Amino acid sequence: MMRIATVVMAAATLVYGHSPKVDAALEGQNPDAPLNVIIQYNQAPQQHHADAVIARGGQYKTMLYAVNGAAYTVPAKALDDLAGDPDVERIVPDRVVAGNLYNAMASVQGWSVDHVLPAYKRGTGIGIAYIDSGADLSHPDFEGYLSSRSRIVYSESFIDSTPADLYGHGTHVMGIGSGMDNVSADDASAAIQSFWGAAPDSSIINLKALDQNGQGSDSAVIAAIDRAIQLKYLYNIRVMNLSLGRAVAESYKLDLLCQAVEQAWRAGIVVVVAAGNGGRDNTYGNDGYSTITSPGNDPYVITVGAVNDKADFDRTDDVIASYSSKGPTPIDHLVKPDLVAPGNRVISYQAAGAKLVTAYPANCPPASAYLANGTSNSSTYFFTLSGTSMAAPMVSGIAAVLIQQDPTLTPDQVKARLMRNAWRGFPATMTATDPTTNTTYTSYSDIFTIGAGEVDFWAAYNDTNRAMGSAASPAAVFNASAGTVSLNLNSVGAASVVWGTSVVWGTSVVWGTNVSGTSVVWGTSVVWGTSVVWGTSVVWGTNTVSDESAGGVAINGEP
Repeated sequence: MMRIATVVMAAATLVYGHSPKVDAALEGQNPDAPLNVIIQYNQAPQQHHADAVIARGGQYKTMLYAVNGAAYTVPAKALDDLAGDPDVERIVPDRVVAGNLYNAMASVQGWSVDHVLPAYKRGTGIGIAYIDSGADLSHPDFEGYLSSRSRIVYSESFIDSTPADLYGHGTHVMGIGSGMDNVSADDASAAIQSFWGAAPDSSIINLKALDQNGQGSDSAVIAAIDRAIQLKYLYNIRVMNLSLGRAVAESYKLDLLCQAVEQAWRAGIVVVVAAGNGGRDNTYGNDGYSTITSPGNDPYVITVGAVNDKADFDRTDDVIASYSSKGPTPIDHLVKPDLVAPGNRVISYQAAGAKLVTAYPANCPPASAYLANGTSNSSTYFFTLSGTSMAAPMVSGIAAVLIQQDPTLTPDQVKARLMRNAWRGFPATMTATDPTTNTTYTSYSDIFTIGAGEVDFWAAYNDTNRAMGSAASPAAVFNASAGTVSLNLNSVGAASVVWGTSVVWGTSVVWGTNVSGTSVVWGTSVVWGTSVVWGTSVVWGTNTVSDESAGGVAINGEP
């Protein structure tokens, strides 16, 4: 822990914001304006680095070990002076992140896991770190089955003074990944529906990085990632869930959020990230393509989009949720999402009195939705939300079960197994109409919309193949003259075992004959025939879909 000096020296009057080390988004500010920044060094930050900031009127906030950095509040006029330190690599904004969700209509749509696994194969002993808005620490469904033993083994806030969920997002997310429905089980004779998480006996590590408004910062998220890495062996943290994101501002190779999640991946933690909810965004005339948010744009994480499962158990009628963000990723053009999972109108756990619950009381199902002797009064335990935020923890819970089954699996092997066994039976085109605006949105079963397909819990659980090598998401390459798209399987430094000609799985294991090496993916298919994405260089040119001034992902309602 660094000692924080209290001596403040007068700051020099300088021309600021012109050093190549200072991010362009920090230029042109009022000289005396206090800016929230992250300073990245070429070594672990030392006391004299903090002293230099404080001497120029700045304030130290927190260490960020995963990126050799620290978060500060710094006067704009001090930036160039600080950048002159040869130890400083970069000074970037401490950008705003937000939970990825849409608020669904108040219809009672049940979601549950088909309990085909024995009780001892439900993530027992596996820790899942949820970096979110906190948890309702008193919710009975975070306890062991019909016991008072809390499965929330660690809680810490990096954004405010309490790890409790004041927003209502984190509790819902944790319920999907790790929920154990004691509310219904407590009255088994009357239970007509249960709401279980994918890994209902996993240990929960509650790392709060979003505040009561669902907003956070890069530094809060990175600090939470640091803590998960530090606690890995104490709580056997093998999975990390981030149902949050912000606009992509730079290549994943430079993005500090991406650098941090890669540190977790290197530590042996499976990192699962929500894709974002920009699938309806046509601001740039690209029909929602290239709207993946950071850190879901990192090739090593599992990026998850959302599916509308039509509130039934028949997978054959599932369609992509129109709001689910699509690839390729801005700037780097990586193939994302990696997978999709049910995320529309999901009933999960409620953080009583949280902001979302009070703002959308109609999203609370009646007790009669899950108990035969229940009343029509709104439930105080459950809540309905939609979004890629809800899809991501489903994959996180499944990953935890796979790791319990075989603790030797690496993050790449888990990702490859999930992608290899994904279900790809979606129709070629899918439509959804917003009843409020009467706008119809069309989605396609292409690689940038559904990735490898919809996660298949049971198929992945019964797969014993072990991939060798990298499961990093490859880059897509557009041939403007031919109007075709190919994959560069060596784009991240190593051939992908999922997309390539793997020795274990033979050729083109994910996409059949459509992908092999660097062959054409679509040719002149209907999706790209109009040149909406490629022709205007919105994705591939300098005008990538990346709004650095936006600061975060908007939280909007979807009927």
